Amino acid sequence: MTKMTDTATNNAMKIGNSYGEANNSQEIAFDLGVFVGDLNFEEDVSSDDISLEGLQQELEECRNDNVVANILSKGTKLREYTKGVENNLRQVELDSIQDYIKESDNLVSLHDQIRDCDSILSQMETLLSGFQAEIGSISSDIKILQEKSMDMGLKLKNRKVAESKLAKFVEDIIVPPRMVDIIVDGEVNEEYMRTLEILSKKLKFIEVEHMVKTSKALKDVQPELEKLRQKAVSKVFEFIVQKLYALRKPKTNIQILQQSVLLKYKYVVSFLKEHGKEVYIEVRSAYIDTMNKVLSAHFRAYIQALEKLQLDIATSSDLIGVDTRSTSLFSRGREPLKNRSAVYALGERINILKKWVFLLSPCMHDSPDKNNDTVRIIFQEIDQPALIPHIAEASSTKYPYEVLFRSLHKLLMDTASSEYLFCDEFFGEETIFYEIFAGPFSVIDEHFNSILPNCFDAIGLMIMIRIIHQHQLIMSRRRIPCLDSYLDKVNISLWPRFKMVFDLHLNSLRNANVRALWEDDIHPHYVMRRYAEFTSSLIHLNVEYGDGQLELNLERLRMAVDDMLIKLAKTFPKTKPQTVFLINNYDMTIAILKEAGGDGGKIQLHFEELLKSNTAIFVEELLVEHFGDLIKLVKTRASAEELSSSPERPVTVAEVEPLVKDFGSRWKWAIELMHKDVITSFSNFLCGMEILRAALTQLLLYYTRLSDCIKKIPGGSSALNKDLVSISSIMYEIRKYSRTF
Repeated sequence: MTKMTDTATNNAMKIGNSYGEANNSQEIAFDLGVFVGDLNFEEDVSSDDISLEGLQQELEECRNDNVVANILSKGTKLREYTKGVENNLRQVELDSIQDYIKESDNLVSLHDQIRDCDSILSQMETLLSGFQAEIGSISSDIKILQEKSMDMGLKLKNRKVAESKLAKFVEDIIVPPRMVDIIVDGEVNEEYMRTLEILSKKLKFIEVEHMVKTSKALKDVQPELEKLRQKAVSKVFEFIVQKLYALRKPKTNIQILQQSVLLKYKYVVSFLKEHGKEVYIEVRSAYIDTMNKVLSAHFRAYIQALEKLQLDIATSSDLIGVDTRSTSLFSRGREPLKNRSAVYALGERINILKKWVFLLSPCMHDSPDKNNDTVRIIFQEIDQPALIPHIAEASSTKYPYEVLFRSLHKLLMDTASSEYLFCDEFFGEETIFYEIFAGPFSVIDEHFNSILPNCFDAIGLMIMIRIIHQHQLIMSRRRIPCLDSYLDKVNISLWPRFKMVFDLHLNSLRNANVRALWEDDIHPHYVMRRYAEFTSSLIHLNVEYGDGQLELNLERLRMAVDDMLIKLAKTFPKTKPQTVFLINNYDMTIAILKEAGGDGGKIQLHFEELLKSNTAIFVEELLVEHFGDLIKLVKTRASAEELSSSPERPVTVAEVEPLVKDFGSRWKWAIELMHKDVITSFSNFLCGMEILRAALTQLLLYYTRLSDCIKKIPGGSSALNKDLVSISSIMYEIRKYSRTF
């Protein structure tokens, strides 16, 4: 077959070579127009059927063809050329036939081979078709199996969901025998409470779930669950009431019983609240009634015990401007004399409000950290536990009422805080606290209403006001609001009483009987000492609070005592004792105000100004008493000369000489008299020495001016020089007295 193909190819090549004998390497030039012009067309061909469109383009394309170019270059006619080509094709065909005849055997063999291959391929086709059919059948089976698998998976999923819901339904609605045994015959303990939780869930389940209400199982289970509910409610009611009755036993620690016993069974109350509302109300009422009576009895007993420890400080007659000599000795029989000062002076009573800070340094050798900071421990008296009456009574200790007041309210705060938290956790209600404490509040109010109208201790009242403020801060830090309204009510009742007692002190000064109060004594008056201590105490109690109303009342009191003190001073017949009396009282007042700590504010400044002005008056009077003529000359004649360069009547030696000689003869003796006078006149030694030094300094100034005046007198220095005392001698004497203090 390959040989036949090669023969046909050779014949075709012969035809092409017979017309292309020209040299291909040489470029042949010809004119297409010559040949085109010689073309003859058949006569039966109409010119209308022939289109020459695109002929020029085809000719241009053939121009580069070597075969066409060779043919055209020889000048051969086209018809002749066509006949030659046909003859050549016929010859080639004949040659090809001969070649095929020669190769006939090969062709037959090839045909047989092709037929065998076709048979084999047909068999393979049949086999593959069978395989294809079988594969199609298997694919169909797989698809069917897949659909069945998906259907089975969906059914399994649905059955699982149904099984879980049915299992939960059965679990929630079924009543296990064990649960029945525990509810009916078991003791109330932790297992019993766990069973109550299960019963509660089942009861809620049949009440809430709509599916349960339509189920037939409910008809069988519901009566049994109802019986169990009634039995559980009855049993836990008896149990919890028994526990509540334990609170009524004497000497029972209520807080311990609540925390260690009742709170363990708080779910019992929750169960009653949800499934036995009527019984829960009975339990709630029983607890309120029990705690109301128990706490009321406790507070009543505690108050009665505290009343035995009370120390009476002040009565209605203990006022700043009241004469103590008019008070009967029998009216003070209940109070020791040493406690009289506590009516006006704060003293150690302030300790109840004090804050103590202790610094603890860590042992550096015991700790690897060398940078340990000092530990600060804050200790407040206000936070101390309440008094234990029988211990205090055994020691025969008496306390001012504010100590008992703090102790009572400390016990109230601790009890109320514990009860409030317990009620919130045990019952889940905060309002139950106020029903319980209606009784204790009533007992405390009854006591307070009996004490307050008879309280005339202004210092104690102010301390109680500050105690209430501190207790409000403590309750705020605890974040327990149960006593807010009560503490506000107590605070509101204390302020008017304090104002009333304060006004009694104020009116006692305004309406004081000066003649009854006056004593022929220039030393500090006891009324002024009362005022100073009273004012100092209130200022001290107001340091951290800055109460403007209290400051205004203290200013009113200061004005009243100023007026009364001036009236007392005027009862002295002479100016000097009047001045000494005022100085002694002002100095004592300032000293007491300073002892209170810090500065006394405007009140202290006021008395310091009065002390300064009266000291200047006394110094002048003291000097006039001993050196009156000298001072008169210096103030009148010497001052006139200083103001005028040519006075009408100049100072003469005759005027000055007696004064100089008199001063030189007795000035030391006069200073000694002044010293004795100051020592005996002033209660405060330091104050007296300051006044003496001021007097001697003023004396030195007067004598210096006299010396300057003498120097201006013609011949005065020479005439009086022997009698003049040197300034250094006077200064030495002044320094000698200054060293005594």
